[in-house]
Amino acid sequence: MGIKLLRLAATLLSPGTAATSTASAADAQSAVLRATQHHPSTTPPYAHHLDALLAFGRGSRLSAAALATALTDRLRAASTGHGDAAVALKCLVLLRILLARGAFILRDQLLVALARHPASGRNPLALASFPLARSFAASSWVRFSARLLEVLLLLPDASRDGDAEYLAALPNPRLISELAAFASVAAAVRQAPPPSCAPLRNTLIWEAVHLAEEDRVAAERNIAARVREMGERLDTLGLADAAELVCVLRRVEEGAASPPEWKWAGLDEAVVADAARLRERAEEVLLCRTEQDSRLVRRDRAAASASARVVAPALGADVRFGSSRWAATVSSWR
Repeated sequence: MGIKLLRLAATLLSPGTAATSTASAADAQSAVLRATQHHPSTTPPYAHHLDALLAFGRGSRLSAAALATALTDRLRAASTGHGDAAVALKCLVLLRILLARGAFILRDQLLVALARHPASGRNPLALASFPLARSFAASSWVRFSARLLEVLLLLPDASRDGDAEYLAALPNPRLISELAAFASVAAAVRQAPPPSCAPLRNTLIWEAVHLAEEDRVAAERNIAARVREMGERLDTLGLADAAELVCVLRRVEEGAASPPEWKWAGLDEAVVADAARLRERAEEVLLCRTEQDSRLVRRDRAAASASARVVAPALGADVRFGSSRWAATVSSWR
């Protein structure tokens, strides 16, 4: 084992490996720069540039990591100073597409690159204060797309989308947690900038619109699937799970109470209606579990009170003591 580790270390530290790493980083930077160039500022990344980025996921983990680093560095650079909204939005569009269509090794490295740094707390997607001065429309979509992507990173594995066996195997707390995650995506989509921030000629912004609509459709489908699954196992919920489920379903209903700026941004009425019916049933279960717990608490208190009582011997009763000294003491009390 020691020899194998030494050989692995020698391989990783060899000049050839360092040269390969440098070449991968340079190739990744060039590919990202071509895909996210500022001009034209209203056009999304071209298909052949996207294909070049996807190819990094079909190579080694080293090349995938180099691309993830180059893309997040480009996003960070475009977000500093006065900000370059066109470049930042192109980066966000590419990140969203690569996370959906990229190979597993590429998605894995992107998740690592986009995670909040544990030491510095730096978050590449923390763009809520992106400058709005130069291009209000594009900058608004940068803020929105970054926030939406941040919420999407919290979702379960997309490969399980619509898998009935996967949902049936989930424990109740995990199923409710996933329902809450997709409800958060639906709520985030509803915060899309108004149509006035989407000029017809700006195809870059409309690409962000289409991606957000895809995310809403996927969230809606997954909410509906989890609402159905939860309805079949409602009687198995405990008090805590029933309370959490009611809160999540209320969020789904409240989000649909006011119409969004875009018609496509709201959940389907049938999905919301199913969530409302399940919430009513869950409230009945919650009430039943609350009453059951109250009865248990009262019973436990009664049992504890009974066990704490001490029945003293009646005054004047004959009591035997093993010691004559104790007998004399009790006689003196009398």
